Amino acid sequence: MPRLQDKATLITGGTSGIGLATARRFLEEGARVAITGTNAGRLDEARKAFGGDILVIAADAGDVAAQNDIARQIGEAFGRLDAVFVNAGIVDLRPLDDWTEEAFDRSVAIDLKGPYFLVKALVPLLANPSSIVLSGSVNAHMGMAGTHVYSLAKAGMISLARTLSGELIGRGIRANVISPGPIDTPLNDKLGLEPVEAKARAKAVVGLVPAGRFGTAEEIANAVVFLASDECRFIVGSELLIDGGMSIM
Repeated sequence: MPRLQDKATLITGGTSGIGLATARRFLEEGARVAITGTNAGRLDEARKAFGGDILVIAADAGDVAAQNDIARQIGEAFGRLDAVFVNAGIVDLRPLDDWTEEAFDRSVAIDLKGPYFLVKALVPLLANPSSIVLSGSVNAHMGMAGTHVYSLAKAGMISLARTLSGELIGRGIRANVISPGPIDTPLNDKLGLEPVEAKARAKAVVGLVPAGRFGTAEEIANAVVFLASDECRFIVGSELLIDGGMSIM
């Protein structure tokens, strides 16, 4: 029997990369799936690719009001929620001197504040039992230059998995966090690097990974399926590092 059979699920940032791969895996495992995104073109592509098998919601991950609307649409479509993967985010990397208050607020809004208020809005819909999977990052464990705000937001998500568990486990709601290392996704194309710079960066990053390669979106999606399923009901408030050994360097 599929591991997510008939479970009502939500994946934020589900139109590309890890989110899209996870949506495919959730469907393969029998789930009813909703995804969110902001890019109109990718939202349309998702509708065409999945047809009526998926609910597509346009929403800005950093807008608190939008999180309440996501919860409303999920309630109307599914009536309940069995698993949510809070995946939407941005990676804004820049030297300390280049950070502005506006840029700081945008990163924190999308990578931490929006996810926090989304979970708050979804709690009334979450079943007993149910699973919240948050998206952290290996960067929260490393002192990599230029990752200041991204790393602090992801450290907040790791902490949030623990504090949410402490508050919600009595209602049968588990919260855990996955922390990917370098993953081969379209997000790498959004760093604003020239091709030569991008190639050099990729080589340098792989040099930090004992496994000697970038991970794949499918590898992360498989881990999310596990955490969303009933196979791991005794895993509560935990972080799963999926980084090819990068965090041990």
